[in-house]
This record gives sequence, structure tokens and C-alpha cells, in this order.
Amino acid sequence: MARTQHLTLLATSGIAAISFAVSTAFAAPATATVENKTRPTACAEEDNVSMVLRGQGITNFRVEALQPSYIDKIEKDVTTPDFSACNFDGGDHPTDPSYKFKARRVVLYDGPQWTIVGMTLPSFWRPNRVPVRVGARSGNDFHLVQVFAKGKEKGKKPMEAMVLYPADGYWRLKPLPLARFGDGVYGSSFLMGPVEDAGRPVVNISSITIQTQPLSFRLRFANGGSASVKVAEISEERTALDVSLHPATQKSQPFAVLRSMYLAVDNADVSELTWQSTRSAPPETKPLPEISSIEAAQVRFARTTPSRHNTSAPDIRFSDFETARRN
Repeated sequence: MARTQHLTLLATSGIAAISFAVSTAFAAPATATVENKTRPTACAEEDNVSMVLRGQGITNFRVEALQPSYIDKIEKDVTTPDFSACNFDGGDHPTDPSYKFKARRVVLYDGPQWTIVGMTLPSFWRPNRVPVRVGARSGNDFHLVQVFAKGKEKGKKPMEAMVLYPADGYWRLKPLPLARFGDGVYGSSFLMGPVEDAGRPVVNISSITIQTQPLSFRLRFANGGSASVKVAEISEERTALDVSLHPATQKSQPFAVLRSMYLAVDNADVSELTWQSTRSAPPETKPLPEISSIEAAQVRFARTTPSRHNTSAPDIRFSDFETARRN
């Protein structure tokens, strides 16, 4: 709720008083425009889905990876890549440039709740070097920053729950897998921040600082803006991030893009959208191919038909859009 604080100074020589109004910022619910930029493909390992999120003045939102609604009905979790209709076989994409690096793996932090690892791949499609710091440990050549969550049971291996790609700004999330699904599997990826086109959507990050208690990421962008990303939850139900952007978004530039794969309703990492046009509106659901643009207070990129591709991969939901206003 908006509130105005008043400071009253009493004059020593009389009864006159001076009152100063102090402007206070407060958050207001907002909506985002979601545009479907999907293009056709026959390759199940290619991101042909781009769902572009725009909005004016948005400063905060939440992103979650949630178990698919059919998780309890999965008899066989299909996680093997399918390159059968692709023009590449798991190596570099033939249309991408390839920059060479010295491969390495560095444990940046190992504590009671998390292990954070930086990985440099032997080749990557962008040459960007982004400084990443966790306490006293740092590096500027990591292509992946991985977060592994530790359970309370002794001897149980840490489970990877999220990955950030510093050089192009992509994130991947998944809930902790149910016991029968081993390590679990990622599906859709997404970008957050000032999205630009570099042959594919990217976010250009200039530096990353990670705090471990509580776990959070501070991103500085090449355009001078920044983001604070707090890890709100990692559990078998969800992995959730609370995101704050500075400055507030401009509708002319996307602030997030979901990237995914769709071939058919039973062969997709996202096949339908469920959304609310306002926080109090009833939910609506449509198949992905039927959507061109929607206005949403929250939107879930989902599957209700089990997929033959990455069957247990999570749904991704964007919600809690807010703008900062002053009174």
C-alpha cells in the first residue's frame, strides 16, 4: 500500500511547523505481453520456439521450473537426444561460429547446501568472456555456472538444479528429480534482462557476482543495467527465482525470452500455454500453435500430453510481474 511519511520540525521561536512529504516507492501488479515467434523445424534438438516477453516499467517477476502435470503417470522417462532429423549430431551447430577454449572445471563454492561449479567448454559459439566471482574464487572464461543442491541425507549425491551460461545469458532450471528419475532432465531454457538479437536471442552480461547465503546472483549487463536474482526455492516441487531488474523495462525491448522445442503435441518441450490475463482472472489454456500474442499476469509454458522427448522435463512459469510506482 502506498504511504507518505511526514517529518515535522517545530520552530523554537513560535508555533510554526514545517512539513516535508517524502515520496515512497511501492510495487503494483503488472502484465506482460507474450509473443509467439516459433518457426517450423524437423529437428528435436533445435530451439525453434521463441516466446518473447515485453512490458513497460516492469521491475520484478518470478520464474519457476515446475514438475509437468503428468509426472505421476510417466512409465518411461525418455531422455536420450534425438538427432535423427537434424543436420548435426550433438557437436557444434553447423550455422554457429566456433571459438576455442581450454577446457576446465572449477569448484567455485562447496558448502552445506550448495556446490557451485564453473565449466569451460573446448568450444563455444560466442567469444565473450564474462567475469564470475563467488567469494574469493573467480574466472572469466566459464561457459556454464552450475548449482548443485545438497540433500540432508548423508551420502546422497548433490543434484544439479540450475545452470547459467554467462557468455550468452541463457538459464536452465529444473526441480529436484523424483527418486525414480535419476538426475532428472532439463527442457526449455530462457533469457532474462535486455534481450538482443545475435543470430539468436542473447543477453550480454558484463559481470556476475554470486552470494551463497542466501543464494543469489548479481548480474551487470553490457548496456549498464543490472539484475538481482534470488534463488527462492529448490525442491522436488519447484526451483524458483525472484528477479529484480534495474532500470525498469521498456516495452520496445524484450526483458525475457523462453526458448524451447515443438514438433508435435507428443514431441515437444512445451506444447501449450496456460495463463491468466489478470491476477484475478480465470486461467485460459491454448495449444502453442494457436497463440500469436497474449497479455498475461502469469503464464505457464507447459505440456499435458506426455512427450516422447525429455518426458520428465519441467514446465516453466513466469509470474508476479510488478512495476515500481511512487506516491
